[in-house]
Amino acid sequence: MADAATYTAPVDDYAFLYGEAFGADLVARATDGAMTAEDAIDVLTAAGEFASEVLAPLDEPGDRVGATLVDGQARLPEGFADAYQALVEAGWITAEAPESAGGDGLPTLIQNGLGEIWNGSNMAFALNWMLTAGAIHALDAVASPDLRETYLAPMVEGRWTGTMNLTEPQAGTDLGAIRTMATPNDDGTWSISGQKIFITWGDHDVADNIVHLVLARTPGAPEGAKGISLFVVPKFLVNEDGSLGERNGVQTVSLEHKIGIHGSPTCVLAYEGATGYLAGELGGGLAGMFVMMNSARAGMGLQATGVSDRAYQRAIAYAQTRLQGPVMDRPAGTTIAEHPDVRRLLLSMSSEIFAMRAMGVLLGDLFDRAESDGTLAMAEFFVPIFKGWTTEESLRITSDAIQVHGGMGFIEETGVAQHYRDARIMPIYEGTTAIQSNDLIGRKLIRNGGETASALFAQIEATVAELTAADSPVAARTADRLERAVGAARRATDAMLGFASSPRDAYSVSVPYLMLLGTLAGGWMHALAVVAVLGHDAPAPADAQRLTEADFYGAHHLPRVHGLAETVVAGEIG
Repeated sequence: MADAATYTAPVDDYAFLYGEAFGADLVARATDGAMTAEDAIDVLTAAGEFASEVLAPLDEPGDRVGATLVDGQARLPEGFADAYQALVEAGWITAEAPESAGGDGLPTLIQNGLGEIWNGSNMAFALNWMLTAGAIHALDAVASPDLRETYLAPMVEGRWTGTMNLTEPQAGTDLGAIRTMATPNDDGTWSISGQKIFITWGDHDVADNIVHLVLARTPGAPEGAKGISLFVVPKFLVNEDGSLGERNGVQTVSLEHKIGIHGSPTCVLAYEGATGYLAGELGGGLAGMFVMMNSARAGMGLQATGVSDRAYQRAIAYAQTRLQGPVMDRPAGTTIAEHPDVRRLLLSMSSEIFAMRAMGVLLGDLFDRAESDGTLAMAEFFVPIFKGWTTEESLRITSDAIQVHGGMGFIEETGVAQHYRDARIMPIYEGTTAIQSNDLIGRKLIRNGGETASALFAQIEATVAELTAADSPVAARTADRLERAVGAARRATDAMLGFASSPRDAYSVSVPYLMLLGTLAGGWMHALAVVAVLGHDAPAPADAQRLTEADFYGAHHLPRVHGLAETVVAGEIG
């Protein structure tokens, strides 16, 4: 049985992805030669050691003990506060924060590798930094110089953490229904009153202060989304010299009792005349908050990749040691890892995880090159696909991890069920899969007449041409499967564009369309890997496994594109 605390960072995969799979040293390109892929791997190796030694051992206790509320104060499981301070002292938070906010500004593609590692080792813990990172990006985009000096710097240093306060009992997806009110005070501050729910890390005891970014309505503001503004509301007020003052009017009413991520405090917060500070323009709250939300949405894909890989690591460790029955065409004493169906499950998991990981690197590279190479449209096109597809597939992968364990997987003591429970929230928060797919087809597909989608298909077809020229049976099969899948994707896209005048047809099949593109992109990631592997002068240790996973993905996962295309073309039924 795999040790519950065991976690190994996938450093070798990232070395391959950064330096080979995309045909260039992506890190050197992103940094104009200031860093290389080897430098990035040094960073991930150090992060992997920290994650394995400090964060992973807290994952299972965090799930078992969970966050608690004591006299109105959220308390985290033993070890969380020390781990957070160690994270800060090691410089990881400052390293990832953007240079414009005072951080070191590691390239996004390296940050995405770190995001997988933090989440793979301890998802509940990693949510703290993910939300703080989003708050940093939001304040960096909209905050005044005074707010930046007072609140941004301590977050970049890791002394304070940040949250995102959107949801209310009556206002989930429909943010225009928000009722929290911000009333102007005579001194230029605002008095914030209302209740927010589902606030991740909304209260805790691991840092000195919490900077809440709160959406609220102002007196006389128009109804709907245009009447919402963004406010900074600290847990503790800040004195002029930067020291902490009295407790602000923010109370932790309760902690939610959740299926998973028990170590992450999900809070109900009551704002009772709390002092707040306007961030950005009046009525511009959603614009500022969307900066944070988009950061979090990309983070969800990294979270899905990390949790999926942690479940896979447990599954393969178990399968390689478990003896159960004779194994077909294998000698006596062979473990269950060689049972045909167990091997299928393990390959299914590993092939999808590689595709997720590669897509995270691709997304980071596209954002890193957005200004220099004009890749922003493609990056933004991929965000909802990455968030939606990876989080949905994480449910399949973590479920398969339980299946590999057999009956033992259904027993909490083995630990593998935690990842399935943790993963269930990912297709829901930071925008459900339907919200991602609606954004994909409404803002990213139909609005520009499918131009970005067409550019994506052309890039995939260029990779097909490279595969066709290679002398390899795996390359030939991959090229054939991928070429036919692109044809199905083009037909589905044409159907979607044809639904522009009948929106219900488009939106009723938007999730299948998103899943189609995610599955197709996964096949593309494997195709790029095949091209890179076949370019080796001498076989590398992982080459055979990469080719096997690509072949498996093409045979077992890529065919779903054709079925999804049939669903998309049908539109709404009934």
